[in-house]
Amino acid sequence: MSESRRCPRVVIVGGGAGGLELATHLGDKLGKSGKAEIVLVDSQRTHIWKPLLHQLAAGSYDSHAEEIEYLAQARWHHFRFRQGRFEGLDRAKREILIAPLVDSAGREIIAAQRLAYDYLVIALGSQTNDFNTPGVAEYAIRLDSPDAAREFHERLINVCLRANSQPPEAGQGRFTVAIIGAGATGVELAAELHDAALVLGSFGLEHINPERDLKIVLVDANTRILSVLPERLSEAAARELRQLAVEIHSNERVVEVTADGVHLASGAMIPSALTVWAAGIKAPDFLRGIDGLETNRLNQLVVEPTLQSTRDERIFALGDCAGCPDGKGGWVPARAQAAHQQATRLADNLQRTMAGKPMRAFRFTDHGSLVSLASYGSVGSLMGSLARGSLFIEGTFAKFMYWGLHKQHQMALSGFWRTVLITLAEWLDKVHRPRIKLH
Repeated sequence: MSESRRCPRVVIVGGGAGGLELATHLGDKLGKSGKAEIVLVDSQRTHIWKPLLHQLAAGSYDSHAEEIEYLAQARWHHFRFRQGRFEGLDRAKREILIAPLVDSAGREIIAAQRLAYDYLVIALGSQTNDFNTPGVAEYAIRLDSPDAAREFHERLINVCLRANSQPPEAGQGRFTVAIIGAGATGVELAAELHDAALVLGSFGLEHINPERDLKIVLVDANTRILSVLPERLSEAAARELRQLAVEIHSNERVVEVTADGVHLASGAMIPSALTVWAAGIKAPDFLRGIDGLETNRLNQLVVEPTLQSTRDERIFALGDCAGCPDGKGGWVPARAQAAHQQATRLADNLQRTMAGKPMRAFRFTDHGSLVSLASYGSVGSLMGSLARGSLFIEGTFAKFMYWGLHKQHQMALSGFWRTVLITLAEWLDKVHRPRIKLH
């Protein structure tokens, strides 16, 4: 449906880190003053910072205490929220198509909609790329959404309860978790699971011992874990994981996932009670060539340095679903810090174009990489003004820096003082709830 309006409408599709930060910033700058109408569209009702999915999967993160409700955020920051799944684009009419919203029983809550825009920002993030590997869809959990993380956690608790009541097989542990993909998500999940098993043992599951009963296996096709990060960081993380008895299989390609385990190209088979697929990402499949827009092989919308799509100056993209050139012949990496920087640049560019001023090119600044290893610490590298080249960090300082990334995201959404209150509430909450979610 088309609606009359007296100011430009900016529609942002996707309430991930970049999309929600952009909606919040534009709402405060343009929505509050009535200079523009800002509308955020997302299929979910709440936001969870994606780098915390491994904690949600392991049960060490209480999503209900810390997730952000879009309707409340919209009210506080002067934008509108519409729940629904983006399913199509009509560039000729400058409208997006939103699928009907239905409940768990299939009853329609909101009918299909057509929402007009003056400027459209697509910030749909990414999903796991299974590379068409047989059995992944049927037998593996793809850890790319809060729902998938919650499903993994529920299955983990069930497997632990079942294993706790049965004696182990001769020479075997009670159960194995196979994690396919040794990027940041896979590595962080492996460490988090080891930590979670220790806590579960203290809550009555006395037979779940991570050194004896739980076997964690990490598989990756590259020659080392964390292959896109500096080699020294990779080696430090591998050393820490091996100390936790995590079994690492590098330079091994998975050819099939079955109900019983993971089959490798080398002919080996890893028995597994739970299999997680975290090997590679791509933008959602339906974005491929959507209404004539240019996309790359990962379904990302190819954008100019201004973050405008190459074939429509009124359509922008940011975050993991944007194929943004880095000026060096490659692409800006699909990382949280890139989405944060793009949201900041795009907020400025949209204000500039509405004021009749030229837009500015986005330039990615790599501040380094941090990988959390649960309560055992973190490893990372800092780049920029802190050191010539990069500065390698690990231990407590790296863990503090990782915690600071989450706080930076919260401040972008809630401001300094509200983030202080949120942090205080988090500390108080830890006093009365178990470290691991048990349901």
